[in-house]
Amino acid sequence: MERESMEFDVLIVGGGPAGLSAACRV
Repeated sequence: MERESMEFDVLIVGGGPAGLSAACRV
């Protein structure tokens, strides 16, 4: 779980607005 969360955080931070949209979808 922690590993997946870290990878997701990286995607969100790297994606910026797109990452936020992805976070909202999840």
